[in-house]
Amino acid sequence: MKVLFVLGIVVASLFAEVVYAAGDLTDAQVQAMAQKNGCMACHGVGNKIVGPAYKDVAAKYKGDKGAESKLIQKVRNGGSGVWGSMAMPAHPEMNKKDIKTLVRWILTLS
Repeated sequence: MKVLFVLGIVVASLFAEVVYAAGDLTDAQVQAMAQKNGCMACHGVGNKIVGPAYKDVAAKYKGDKGAESKLIQKVRNGGSGVWGSMAMPAHPEMNKKDIKTLVRWILTLS
């Protein structure tokens, strides 16, 4: 009986939606926010479009304690040279809370 209970919890946790501390948004809500802000025109979750895939960004910055602040600045101010010759445009109009939520979500991907 205990084994079934534990197994049930494990299975439920695998299918539960991930909720992020910054605003308590689900994966789907963060992706919708990224779409609304034009991010998905250049970035796919698992595939490169113009810019790198979000999963590649997460892998590159895995274990980097300063990754969140670096990426927040990159989204806000733009930049170039990290992922090739195509520059990332600045997004000064994007809400700071949305940027932080997006970056935190990206860094959870694997």
